[in-house]
Amino acid sequence: MKTGFWSKARDLEHEELQFGSFSNNTALKLGLRLVEKAQSQNYPVSIDIRKHGQQIFHFACEGTSVDNDEWIKRKSRVADRFGKSSIYIRDLIREKELSIEELFFIDSKEYSAFGGAFPIIVRNTGVIGTVTVSGLPDEQDHELVVSVLREFVSADAESNGKMQ
Repeated sequence: MKTGFWSKARDLEHEELQFGSFSNNTALKLGLRLVEKAQSQNYPVSIDIRKHGQQIFHFACEGTSVDNDEWIKRKSRVADRFGKSSIYIRDLIREKELSIEELFFIDSKEYSAFGGAFPIIVRNTGVIGTVTVSGLPDEQDHELVVSVLREFVSADAESNGKMQ
């Protein structure tokens, strides 16, 4: 078994990045902030937010293609199925030195364990959806999502008078 892929920090992201509540309006604001941040960096990404299986937000920056939408579908299926970020599952697969098919008996044409999809987690409720970015190397896709989620979770905690 290889070592070095697994990161406690990735594990802790799921505990840290939880909302008190998450509405369709929250999805819109989150999506627009992701667009703003991506465009400020000239990132050619597509952004997708789903809640209970329904697509609430989708935007494709200049320089993207239908391929990014297909990556979004496959990466978001991973986050939705496992309740963990797609990069977390990627790291787990690498650590085990197995393919997604061997480890979980699922088709890699339908599920892609590459960074960029993160579960939307509501405290005391659980996973209610996913936020996914595609277009950059998977580590950068993941970091874009996580950086904006941190902004929103921090603002959510402040508005509820809670410390994170």
